[in-house]
Amino acid sequence: MPAPLRVKLSQLERETLSQLHQASSVPYRTRNRAQMLKLNAQGINVPEIARIFNCHEHTVRAAIQRWKEQGLTGLWSTRGRGAKAKWKAEDLEYIKACLDKGERTYNSIQLARLLKEERGVNLSSDRVRKILKKKISLEKNQTK
Repeated sequence: MPAPLRVKLSQLERETLSQLHQASSVPYRTRNRAQMLKLNAQGINVPEIARIFNCHEHTVRAAIQRWKEQGLTGLWSTRGRGAKAKWKAEDLEYIKACLDKGERTYNSIQLARLLKEERGVNLSSDRVRKILKKKISLEKNQTK
């Protein structure tokens, strides 16, 4: 049976974790980890916290260990989750250069085919459209 894990929090750490737990802009997993730490500091054991959050005990222990090793940054998920991007910024610049030439117009199917033939990047036409929409909206927000 693993030794009981106990976290001792300062007043500032308690306040910071409370703010994290209430912030809607923070990912829900990070908010949950902050709440797990607060509960552990109040004396609630790992199995009980796991029952409260409907997760495995290892998840709670991992959150506590990451807090002890990394502090506040340990509450956030590390990069590497999910599928890796199949395209690079240079590919987007290539698309923009093709569109800026003004020689002709392209639809998303043609752009996807062009990327595959010229750059070796295999994206669906839907994905190309989403990337372009996202890039355009980011550029509009930056100019405001």
